[in-house]
Amino acid sequence: MEGIFFPQTDQAFTLFSPVHLVTLFIFILLIVFIYLVRNVLRQEPYNKIARITLFFIMIFSEISLHIWLYWFDSWTYTHSLPLHLSSITILLSAVMLLTKSYSLFEFTFFAGVGSAVQAMITPDISHYTFPHYRYVHFFVSHGSTVLANLFMVFVGGFRPQFKSIWKAFIWLNVYAAFIFVLNLILGGNYMYISRKPVNPSMIDYFGQWPWYIIPLEFVALGTFFLLFLPFWLVKLISKMR
Repeated sequence: MEGIFFPQTDQAFTLFSPVHLVTLFIFILLIVFIYLVRNVLRQEPYNKIARITLFFIMIFSEISLHIWLYWFDSWTYTHSLPLHLSSITILLSAVMLLTKSYSLFEFTFFAGVGSAVQAMITPDISHYTFPHYRYVHFFVSHGSTVLANLFMVFVGGFRPQFKSIWKAFIWLNVYAAFIFVLNLILGGNYMYISRKPVNPSMIDYFGQWPWYIIPLEFVALGTFFLLFLPFWLVKLISKMR
């Protein structure tokens, strides 16, 4: 059992392997389940129990990562602070879920769900696979971000507006500018704004620094529009009836 926590393993992650596909399928089932029992989850005490439970899962997930990094002498302020988009959105999504804040939802739905879905489809965990802790943590943290936001859509009745896209995009860029300055101070590379990630990624196709940032802006905006598309279609169909 101790081996599932060791920093290095001899079992590399394989994209779209049976383990990867089963993991994705489990989260799809959870999303479907939340939708099917949405009327029950709107009632108390089930609503509060579900939100608080998911809140603690998300917070514990983030805390456990820092414990793991510290335990194996891997924690450093240059790359371990919860400043990457995945970390900041899981924390904000947890607060959003607990407080039912629509203002936070406008950001976490687009920036959080958008980045989490992409990460789950093409995970950057080449050295770890199930049942290693890092594999489980990766999918629990990203998956819970998706579940928290869709919980507020299906159960809480939250709906992003067209202007929410631009709010999220502006706040994302404001945060990126802050992180860029912080990277200069700390010598880090949070959000991969200061240089490309070491592992292969889609950024490799976007040119050298700082030019790859421009295509990433279009990728982010395009992702936001795709996430908004189902809501726009539902609204359009309802008007046509």
